[in-house]
Amino acid sequence: MKKIFMFIAACAVILSACSQNIGEPEEIVQETEESSQEKAIIPKYSISDDYYKMLIPFKTSEARGLVASNLNTRFDIDEFETGLMRMASDKFPTDKYVFQEGQYLDKETVQNWLRRKLTGKDLEEARKQNKSFKNEGLNPPKSNEGSEQEQNEKSPIYLVHIQEHDYLVKKDEKTLELGGISIGLALNSVHYYRTEDGIQQEVKLKKSDIEAKGKEMAQEIVNRLRKMDGLGSVPIVVSLYVQAPKNSIVPGHFFARAFVDNGSSQIGKWEAVDEAYYFFPSEEAAKEKQDDANNFNRLKADIEDFFPNYTGIIGKAFYQNGEMKQMRIEIPMQFYGKTEVIAFTQFLTGKVLEYYKDYISVEVNITSSRGQEALIVRKPGQDEPTVHIYQ
Repeated sequence: MKKIFMFIAACAVILSACSQNIGEPEEIVQETEESSQEKAIIPKYSISDDYYKMLIPFKTSEARGLVASNLNTRFDIDEFETGLMRMASDKFPTDKYVFQEGQYLDKETVQNWLRRKLTGKDLEEARKQNKSFKNEGLNPPKSNEGSEQEQNEKSPIYLVHIQEHDYLVKKDEKTLELGGISIGLALNSVHYYRTEDGIQQEVKLKKSDIEAKGKEMAQEIVNRLRKMDGLGSVPIVVSLYVQAPKNSIVPGHFFARAFVDNGSSQIGKWEAVDEAYYFFPSEEAAKEKQDDANNFNRLKADIEDFFPNYTGIIGKAFYQNGEMKQMRIEIPMQFYGKTEVIAFTQFLTGKVLEYYKDYISVEVNITSSRGQEALIVRKPGQDEPTVHIYQ
């Protein structure tokens, strides 16, 4: 499926692409887990078929905000949340299901599950301090053997966040009910810890260990979900995501997904997910995506030849199954007049058509010290890009 791509675009761009989806809002009744009913509205306006419609008023999750504090970078926060919708979209299609933030996993539950499993004296101490303490941590117990570094290497923190998305479906013409849920597990690629003197250290985790622990934790989470009111029989999509290191300029990626049938507690066969982000120009992209890196360098050279005030160009590409699906390019320039902006944008629009095939989603942002100057957007299958010059 084509990845959901968030544009910070001018209203004219959005409206021109989506005007056919404007219509009257639809009033419905939503059934809740307490067997009560709440009135809501399904908007008829849809940005695109890649997005789910969302109920109005927007109902936030009780675990809202945890993703921002638990993941390393803004890149990972955005990709984990939007990518989780992509992981569920073939099981819960956007034309039949309505999206809602998770309503079953509250903040306290998520925080409890992200803790370490306690054993021995640590468990005894926790129960002394809180008689109702639930030893629900999914991360491994802290090792007490060896040095501090050895302890962290033997028992790193794997699971850093659990995200729930709910998908509602029509029970009849005027009533919505829960049709399925999507659960995402965000896992570390690097375990960070601080020594007693406050110095940050890191342990790089093995891919095989990340995958094994993620699948083990996912099964336990499904078992717990099935015991919650309202979740005993709904289908569940479970997805595993590995976040990038703290110093990364691209996000991590989803690497595995599984589907749990109605009423089942057993995760079925895991499906490998082949997705990745690459930054251009970079040594990694030049080594692993040589043809695309050369293509990007040719575009860079063309810009240098055309425009004397060029200051740099960077790109971030998204790949599925080894093939580029999206490219987002940022070009900061020094302009001395609007005619320069127009000339450069016209030149660059032609280059987008020349260098990137029509099945690739491309977004080019041209900026200056004054802010956004121009935007070029070409969606897959679109003959001509949509171009906007900012006034």
